Amino acid sequence: MAIKSLVLTTGLILLLGAAPVAPSLAQTVQRPRHHAPPHYARPYIEIRPQHLLYRRCVDWLELQHRPSGTVLYPQYSCRWVRG
Repeated sequence: MAIKSLVLTTGLILLLGAAPVAPSLAQTVQRPRHHAPPHYARPYIEIRPQHLLYRRCVDWLELQHRPSGTVLYPQYSCRWVRG
């Protein structure tokens, strides 16, 4: 068994030692760099108020008269105010 493993090891060493060293792909092929077209983000609204402004919101309940009867309906209103 020891002779088989010795022969196998020697054969592998000879195969690996005799194989030519291949240069890396980056060294052999000089491809031109093609840039991908720019990716444009979808436009969106961004609000950046000055530091002295903040958003003040007020909410209340309002009676609304409907055909099914009178209903309490929530109302909501916001505005930018100076701090």
